[in-house]
Amino acid sequence: MEKFKSLMLLGIAIIVALITSLLIYGYLQRKGRPQERVIETQPVVVAAVDLSWGTALTNEMLKKVDFLKGSLTGGYFSDPSSLVGRVLIYPAKVNEPIFESRLAPMSDKTGGVAAVITPKKRAVAVKVDKVIGVSGYIHPGNRVDVLITLGTGKTYAPVTKTVLENVLVLAVGSETKERKGFEEKSSPTDVITLEVTPEEAEKLALAATEGKLQLALRNSSDTENVITQGTTLSNLLGSYSQVSTKEVRPVVRKEVEIRKPVSQGATPSTVGKKVEIEKPAAFTVELIKGSKVSEVKFEGNE
Repeated sequence: MEKFKSLMLLGIAIIVALITSLLIYGYLQRKGRPQERVIETQPVVVAAVDLSWGTALTNEMLKKVDFLKGSLTGGYFSDPSSLVGRVLIYPAKVNEPIFESRLAPMSDKTGGVAAVITPKKRAVAVKVDKVIGVSGYIHPGNRVDVLITLGTGKTYAPVTKTVLENVLVLAVGSETKERKGFEEKSSPTDVITLEVTPEEAEKLALAATEGKLQLALRNSSDTENVITQGTTLSNLLGSYSQVSTKEVRPVVRKEVEIRKPVSQGATPSTVGKKVEIEKPAAFTVELIKGSKVSEVKFEGNE
């Protein structure tokens, strides 16, 4: 009987040890296994193709992509149909989310350049050629300075002056999209559309009527306005030259008493005064007249 009890106790101990081992093994397995977290996503409407500013959106241009819910900011859309007919005012690349801040007001459904004009500004088209358009390397989104050259007339000499600075290019011909990547190709065109204020529009219209326009392409990070005096033929021909003139002495006037000659032993008397003028030294001046440069010499009090 005692032997049976011992075997029974031994069996119970083995069973308890086995159960304990299994529980510890299961705990260690769960502890070493990585925790699986539930990642929340949100469908967001993105561009299906590269889109330029001024584009009226259609269903074919849009698609839905899942984004991490915590990584999104406000202003996104989840339903492509809610964007149909809206107009982009900034370009969008493939898979780039379409935000409300990149869209024109809902009242604007026509698209085109009119949708991207800044409020209180105007779009003015300027006729250009390959030279004026910087050999075709001006693209929408670039900034330019506008120069005018006034030709020889009856009342003024030729002059070139910067009349507008840091002007945004809205469109080049029919091209309203930005260049792709770093590729930059020249595109011949005859019209460039600039964004200007009403006052600048008046200046631009007068400049295009009265003289010849020239566009100067600016670096996109250079926004500083530069004050210039303009350039005339005299300034142009005087570049990289030294004008040498002799010192001009001022005119000196001095009074000299005139005495009446008298006989020996008499007291001389003054009858008047005269003014003697000392002539200044001669000097030479370099004269620029039109395209001719000459020297003129001035003698004495000429």
